[in-house]
Amino acid sequence: SHLLWHKVACRVRAGQTTFSRCSYSHILCFSRALTAEVSASTADVIPEIGDKIWPRGMGLKAAMLIARFIATQTSSSTIVNPFCGHGSMLAAANAVGLTAIGIERSAKRAERALSLSINQVTDKWS
Repeated sequence: SHLLWHKVACRVRAGQTTFSRCSYSHILCFSRALTAEVSASTADVIPEIGDKIWPRGMGLKAAMLIARFIATQTSSSTIVNPFCGHGSMLAAANAVGLTAIGIERSAKRAERALSLSINQVTDKWS
């Protein structure tokens, strides 16, 4: 697979002290066949990830940024999200018309991901 892009998403405001967890996350986008268009490049740092459905989850703004990039800049129609948690990325993918496949070890989180309604969170995606 080819790395299309690598982003750093800030979980807290820059300079803020955190305890026991990093204040940032890495987001990687891979494709077997696609290559990234230089003209479609975006900033490497996502300073505001948006609201989260659960404390360790992906921010809704970050999820929508990823889903919109995939939907508008690639011919891909499916997002595969290992460690999908409560399903923010899956809901974002569905919101922009993509198919989403989530993988989650925790049965409880997988059930929540299955039942996550796009209407529950879309008002936070503005």
